[in-house]
Amino acid sequence: MSAITIAVDGPAASGKSTVGQKVAEALGYLYFDTGVMYRAVAWAALERGIPIEDEGRVTELAYAMDIGIEPPEVDDGRQNTVLADGIDITWKIREPEVNRAVSPVSAYAGVRVALMAQQREIGAQGGVVMVGRDIGTVVLPEAELKVYLDASLEERALRRHREATQRGATSTLEEQIEAIRRRDEIDSSREVAPLLQADDAYYLDTTDLDIEQVVQRILDQVPADAHNGDDGCC
Repeated sequence: MSAITIAVDGPAASGKSTVGQKVAEALGYLYFDTGVMYRAVAWAALERGIPIEDEGRVTELAYAMDIGIEPPEVDDGRQNTVLADGIDITWKIREPEVNRAVSPVSAYAGVRVALMAQQREIGAQGGVVMVGRDIGTVVLPEAELKVYLDASLEERALRRHREATQRGATSTLEEQIEAIRRRDEIDSSREVAPLLQADDAYYLDTTDLDIEQVVQRILDQVPADAHNGDDGCC
């Protein structure tokens, strides 16, 4: 069996990025987080003074931008380096104002069309762990393995709070709970590609599991002959 395509979906702070990267490393696969593409568009719109509610201009921006995702060359905790027209915006897209803007941006049909073609092209090559909110349902419905990660709202907010404070950003747990609750509502109710669990997805609640346990449970779903790299979760 050749390398497969793995789609990992789930709500904000359910562990998709960290787990997806570790699964990819264990399998010798490419790790691709589609969420950073939408964050890049949201950041660029804010940077250029384009109103987030102006769907037409934000969509035009998504088509015009050159978004690059590369392996990390800086040892500062990043999972990859995100470039917007050649500018490193890896941590800029994690700022609070981008967190607030990314949900409406990702709900725009034109923005999703603009970015989906690239996502599908990468996924079709196989040997990739692609992370997002509609990968198994819309972007790569033919993926050989689909995973849906979940966790309680409180646990997800705590994770996001810890992540922010570790970067030196101002954050309170209450703010993170409200931000994630709002993000969940937008992602699940949008008309275009809402957050849904694919019917054939492997569901995994990560609330009471550590990263290694989650990674290993996913690896257990992967056929042994679909591994490109060394087996094992870490």
